[in-house]
Amino acid sequence: MLYLSTRGHADRKHFCEILLEGLAPDGGLYLPESYPQLGDTDLTRLRQVWQQQGYAALAFEILSLYIDDIPAADLKALCDKTYTAAVYGTEAIVPLKPLQAKGSAAPELYLEALSNGPTLAFKDMAMQLLGNLFEYELGRRGEELNILGATSGDTGSAAEYAMRGKKGVRVFMTSPHGRMSPFQQAQMFSLLDQNIHNIAIEGVFDDCQDIVKAVSNDLDFKRKYKIGTVNSINWARLLAQVVYYFAGYFQATTANSQQVSFTVPSGNFGNVCAGHVARMMGLPVAQLVVATNENDVLDEFFRTGIYRVRGTADTHETSSPSMDISKASNFERFVFDLLGRDGALTKSLFGDALNTQGRFDLSGDARFADASARYGFVSGKSTHANRLVTIRQVFEQYGVMIDTHTADGVKVARENLQAGVPMLVLETALPIKFAGTIVEALGREPERPAKFEGIEALPKRVKVMPADAEGIKRYIAEHCH
Repeated sequence: MLYLSTRGHADRKHFCEILLEGLAPDGGLYLPESYPQLGDTDLTRLRQVWQQQGYAALAFEILSLYIDDIPAADLKALCDKTYTAAVYGTEAIVPLKPLQAKGSAAPELYLEALSNGPTLAFKDMAMQLLGNLFEYELGRRGEELNILGATSGDTGSAAEYAMRGKKGVRVFMTSPHGRMSPFQQAQMFSLLDQNIHNIAIEGVFDDCQDIVKAVSNDLDFKRKYKIGTVNSINWARLLAQVVYYFAGYFQATTANSQQVSFTVPSGNFGNVCAGHVARMMGLPVAQLVVATNENDVLDEFFRTGIYRVRGTADTHETSSPSMDISKASNFERFVFDLLGRDGALTKSLFGDALNTQGRFDLSGDARFADASARYGFVSGKSTHANRLVTIRQVFEQYGVMIDTHTADGVKVARENLQAGVPMLVLETALPIKFAGTIVEALGREPERPAKFEGIEALPKRVKVMPADAEGIKRYIAEHCH
């Protein structure tokens, strides 16, 4: 399996090369040359693997389709090490929770629980594997890696918990100063491991993301200081997320003739892009529903064909802060597929039009209709008032407490239900991460896992810096020896 850049670079690379690299040399994102195609026999076999051997075995089977430069026995051991009940608290790893009132008919709506990992958010599902992959590959090469990341909340803590203490790995994680929930900040900033560096950027998430891309595009600096990434621009992370779409499908169906839909709270488009990949492989997905908050760049595109990024002043600070993003870095992967994998056109849109005009318009391109008709995408948005109502309704009707981002998903999912098609909402985090809004909605504190009692009072280590890529490069150079 070889990988190419969405912007048309001539190089073709193997998995372990792009694992440590992040962005392609031309600033594009890596995708496989083609998606493996799964027929009915393949799906039946994978269903049996899931039922008889569990999540780790399913992960191995799917990852094996994309990774041919790690010996099978080693890859299986990495999957077995990553996906255990000891880490996730359940043998199913990603169990379905039906939203069903007592005495009602079969539910149409489910939550797929992705937040049972160490940091209580869906990012753990991929980040735990990525940490093990990094340590494995760096060990094989006898090399080190300096990870530069950007987080709007959950990516940072998931990455740091996955990488803390890992041999040969340092993490430099940027986040928007003061814009994460107190719990999220405490999770990250209380990690005092020597290989973890938290940098709070005076700006919004998009400033952090722009810094990561700017540093990654400085090829000399990137090579000298071995810069890698854990954001979902890293294909390995997105690939790991593909697995739970299969696991959700097999739990919600009994036969391959059945379809399901997924609703995904989305800011950076990585989570739902994994669903796109699963669907392209042949998973019977009817719809991929993109749920946004007030920062509705993605919803605007799927409604109008116009992709228009917002400036710092126009990026809303919301009660679902992990989605306070106006420049969805993974969106380039889907647009590349939508435009028939035209690298030159993708480069002109993401490398030129966005940088000079802050937008591009595909409304006049006949292929824009394919976003829904061929690729199954629909979208919707949710506001703070909607979140409060949804959290209240779900708790009163089903006795289930959901976080703010999952509430965005449930609200939009309800607007897109199709008769006879189960709708799976990806639960993205546990409510404790956004306790303030839960108290506002329900008048009570969410349950806090014992290991996180008093986390806000722990000593913290964080460096506040301006939104300046050159300053970040100097900081990395000073701290990577």
